[in-house]
Amino acid sequence: MNDAAGSVSEAEAFRAKVRAFLDEELPDDWSGVGQLDHDEAEAFAKRWRATLAERGFLATSWPVEYGGGGLTELEQVVLAEEFARVGVPTGTMNDLFSIVMIGNTLLHWGTEEQKKHFLPRILSGEDVWCQGYSEPGSGSDLASLSTRAVLDDDEWVINGQKIWTSGGHLANWIFVLVRSNPDAPKHQGISMLLVPMDQEGVEVRPIKNMGGESDFNEVYFTNARCPKENVLGEVDHGWPVAMTLLGFERGESAATLPIMFRDELERLFDLARENGATEDPVMRAKLADAYIGNEVMRFLGHDSLARYLAGHAPGPDAAINKLYWSEYHQQVSELAIEVLDREGLVAEGRRPTNTIMFQTDDVGAPSSSASWITTFAIARSGTIYAGTSEIQKSIIGEKLLGLPK
Repeated sequence: MNDAAGSVSEAEAFRAKVRAFLDEELPDDWSGVGQLDHDEAEAFAKRWRATLAERGFLATSWPVEYGGGGLTELEQVVLAEEFARVGVPTGTMNDLFSIVMIGNTLLHWGTEEQKKHFLPRILSGEDVWCQGYSEPGSGSDLASLSTRAVLDDDEWVINGQKIWTSGGHLANWIFVLVRSNPDAPKHQGISMLLVPMDQEGVEVRPIKNMGGESDFNEVYFTNARCPKENVLGEVDHGWPVAMTLLGFERGESAATLPIMFRDELERLFDLARENGATEDPVMRAKLADAYIGNEVMRFLGHDSLARYLAGHAPGPDAAINKLYWSEYHQQVSELAIEVLDREGLVAEGRRPTNTIMFQTDDVGAPSSSASWITTFAIARSGTIYAGTSEIQKSIIGEKLLGLPK
């Protein structure tokens, strides 16, 4: 049996294992977390996350010795497919920050002591993380950041401000890029610190977004402190660490994102059939374009999966996936408002529980106008955070195509 056939066979055996797990854990009348109201959905997500952590289906790519699942990339895709099929999440909203971003970066750059301390606490939910990157004057030009950290005996003392801190009001830890050496060149003299938020020197102020939620925050540091050893990577050399983290943010889910977006697209197709929008040939053409766009995203994900299976960590190529899905989602959510027609003027019905970052509504959710309008509003931010589309195009041009700056 060749390697490809063996991989497929192993993937299907794993699929049977996942289906047995779902049959065991979900009630017979289960129809998807999207059928639950807001409070019920949140309560289910918390219980479900604990179950996933216990059974090794949380942080699926992490080594088993740190509490992860030790799964291959192909098995992770199978898991995402099966979870989408029955309408259950693969984790909670915060896991984008705690597992995908800082957890994976800890695995790459952390000391053994840092891995053994932080990774189990992430999985247990004891530590909930948020990201301290952007500042009022340092967004796309992240290297111009000015938040300062000064070493005082055995502690770093931090002063400055971060902004657009998603989930900061829910977190008790923040990974922060700071300028630790103001005399060093722009991309040097930067360190990444792991900072507890439950201290007097950290203040979180909410910012309301277009979707009506307050998931964004400003974070102010006034003589905030963290231990000397809470540097991820080397002191004054945090820029490569920051880029590794952004690579995981932009590209780690390239093969599984299309599954979530396909579920959303199927709901849009159902809505278009129900309200007669498919009788319009122009609308049918737009829906067909959306389908093609989702297929392109799926093939891009397969390409990323093939590279990861070959041992390549996310790099500049992650910009392709981030650019594509963020612009795709804006176009599809705009199309949804068109399909809603007059119903799109008033937000009625169930609102999504997933309102951080690019999220679609919950799997299995009904197509209420409130669901689509909120998703449309949230999707506007997709081409801005984690590097604007313009930044992604520059990365693609300079790093992948070799074009001049």
